Amino acid sequence: MIVFKFGGTSVGNPQSIGAVAEIIARHRSGADGGLVVVVSAMAGVTNGLIAAARAAAAGRSAECRDIKATLLRQHLDVVDELLGDCPEGLEACGQIEDALHELERLLRSIAVLGELTRRGLDVVAAFGERMSSGLLAAVLCRRGVRAQALSATGLIVTDARFGEAAPQAALTRERLRQAVPPLLGRGIVPVITGYIAATAEGVTTTLGRGGSDYTAAIIGAALAAAEVWIWTDVDGILTADPNLVPGARTLSELTYAEAAELAYFGADVLHPKAIRPLVADGIPLRILNTFNPAHPGTRIAPRPAPEREVLPALISTEGLAMIAVGTPDDSWTLQLAARALQHLSEAGVDVPMFSQSFSEHRLNLVVRGPDQAHALDVLERVFGGGAAGACVIGVRGEVATLSVVGPPGTDGTALTAKAFGALGRRGTPVLAVAQGTTGRSVSICVPEGQLATAVRDLHQELAVEVAHA
Repeated sequence: MIVFKFGGTSVGNPQSIGAVAEIIARHRSGADGGLVVVVSAMAGVTNGLIAAARAAAAGRSAECRDIKATLLRQHLDVVDELLGDCPEGLEACGQIEDALHELERLLRSIAVLGELTRRGLDVVAAFGERMSSGLLAAVLCRRGVRAQALSATGLIVTDARFGEAAPQAALTRERLRQAVPPLLGRGIVPVITGYIAATAEGVTTTLGRGGSDYTAAIIGAALAAAEVWIWTDVDGILTADPNLVPGARTLSELTYAEAAELAYFGADVLHPKAIRPLVADGIPLRILNTFNPAHPGTRIAPRPAPEREVLPALISTEGLAMIAVGTPDDSWTLQLAARALQHLSEAGVDVPMFSQSFSEHRLNLVVRGPDQAHALDVLERVFGGGAAGACVIGVRGEVATLSVVGPPGTDGTALTAKAFGALGRRGTPVLAVAQGTTGRSVSICVPEGQLATAVRDLHQELAVEVAHA
């Protein structure tokens, strides 16, 4: 049995959903023991749902209505193009409308309370996968593939840490083994919601942003899958973003530890926690391209081939903002830094990178662009107000991060020197730095407008180093 996971870009529009259905149909008969599919929300949907929940809490009802209309059109476009007025299409259309009516009632409740808890945010965020799984199952059925949508809220049991819940392995394994093998035995492809789960009492939780990879790994481990395949929009894990470096090369094979390190530094094609469930049983993981399915992608396994090529990688992330929180004097403390991070976490704001500067009496926080306004509101409530001793809060939008990760045995000092040398020759400002504990990695925050040049320069320099090794 093989577990396939399709991310948001893989199901981002009707054409890509059609391509996903073809991949599933093509591989279904060749998967010994059957095929289990995990699906993310359509591209941009989770961000829209989170924005709607925050708007509701702030009383911006018109924004909520606009987001709901956008979501409705995005999903009905799939019905119109791939299903039409057939029974599967009519059923899918009804399910989408029912889900969005339920979402509207929930947003009204949030607006009445005037507060958005992490528990409430998880319930709102879950609507994306609920709709996409039903759509994909309907498209598969329309094409002659027997499929059934399943909600992971009845399959994956977690604790109550809303926003980043931890699975309870024994209960999860029991539920998955009761529900999934009977469907596979009848030739049905289960289409399971990624990202979402529930407590033992049935309260909806989420596994963290991008958590559909984690869902696939949890299911693969629980069902003793032969492999887990993550389908995305690039040819595996690459040495750099191919949109910035057309000559970027695919890392053909990685160990679990190497892949996990790249994921923790922000490699978008793999969730940092997706490796963990697979390690005990040595289940291989593959990263493949939905739009170039013939490419072999990246294979992650306990023991890659000894002759594999080992290369450094550049992980870059755009669409970020930097927020600085500090004091005008030397009263800044670690306790203040901890408060800032704690309140942002409780508010559901992800902080991909931060750096502490005691000489400048401040904490530099990097957040995702869509979270900027919400993060500022949170920090202003906690540290602002104009009272004596209040912190100073500033923001710099349109920044990006660049992480340089060397393979095992890399001289971390030399790698860091090359990174700063390449940036220095171009005069690229370094806004913040975080050094990896392994000694073979460094993360740098730079202005977004200068990221592309920095990545290309450094990729060329590192490639030269590899070529002469």
